[in-house]
Amino acid sequence: MSIIEDIKTQSTDNLVSIAEQFALQGEVTSVQAFGSGNINDTFLVNINSLENQNFVLQRINTQVFRQPQLIMHNMCIFTEHIRKRLEQKPLNRRWEVPSVLLTKNAQDHWRDADGSFWRAISFIAGSQSFDTMGDRSQAPEVGYALGMFHNLISDLPPEKLADTLEGFHITPRYLQHYNEVLPKTTVKRTPEVNYCLQFVSDRQLFASTLEDAKAAGKLPLRLMHGDPKINNVMFDTATGLAVSVIDLDTVKPGLVHYDIGDCLRSGCNPVGEETEDWESVTFDTETCQGILQGYLAVAKAFMTENDYAYIYDAIRLIAFELGLRFFADYLAGNVYFKVKHPEHNLARALVQFALTKSIESQETAIRAIIQDVK
Repeated sequence: MSIIEDIKTQSTDNLVSIAEQFALQGEVTSVQAFGSGNINDTFLVNINSLENQNFVLQRINTQVFRQPQLIMHNMCIFTEHIRKRLEQKPLNRRWEVPSVLLTKNAQDHWRDADGSFWRAISFIAGSQSFDTMGDRSQAPEVGYALGMFHNLISDLPPEKLADTLEGFHITPRYLQHYNEVLPKTTVKRTPEVNYCLQFVSDRQLFASTLEDAKAAGKLPLRLMHGDPKINNVMFDTATGLAVSVIDLDTVKPGLVHYDIGDCLRSGCNPVGEETEDWESVTFDTETCQGILQGYLAVAKAFMTENDYAYIYDAIRLIAFELGLRFFADYLAGNVYFKVKHPEHNLARALVQFALTKSIESQETAIRAIIQDVK
């Protein structure tokens, strides 16, 4: 039985009993499925407390995160660091960081009778998230959210956090995997497959750009979010302003440039990464400008000249990286990403490669935007 099938069969009573381990004030009145995440099983818990009426209960997917205790170790450290920063220097606007809730035994997690790993975090009240950007007016807020998150952890030494997903967002490792898969594949050499093969071949040397800069000391190791898509930014339902960044399991030592690139990759493709018309994919420079303006408004406090110099490379690289991962998985027989049909990962790769090509064709304009918003 899969994790998803298993979670559906769990009784309400069982979920309530697990939630009660974290409900230090008030009684649990209901537990319901929450969000649209594909990794962890997430529930919203309602309690009859005057202070906090909700919290989020999650079962960590230990097939992905094989050492879930490291996630909690990291979360406890950086959320406490952020809270202290905000206490010492309060912002002039609402900003929240999810809190780790402890069990009745003062533990940051709970293991049930089956050995499943559960944790609870605070609920960001009066907020909502979006799967796609409604319009360009949200772009500066998306950038602000990522910039504020980076700013608040910029003075936390990276070595204090564990690497929860080794190799994640290390492009040369994905290229190495691709080169290992390629000789073993039996897929038919269609025009689309040949296009992707040539596309990757032409960019093999480019894959190590950011890692080479890190090795040369040009880009410092910092803490990064790891998955800064728009649906991980919470917006205040009343003001429309960004108030939090969630999905913090992949916060780890790395390069903030991977975050910057991923944020722009996901935000600046108006037709989305699941479009069937990959040839219509373009990188929207106006949205790019908005996101970078919002980001640098708060991130410039820690940015260096070298950081600015590699922003364009990050934007181009992360789109290429995701396309490479999709294409390698297609060649391997669709073993990692969930697919709706056998050619799904090939279609996804074509979208990301089209986005990469659009970014490359607008290099001068994108570099000019970076200079303008510095």
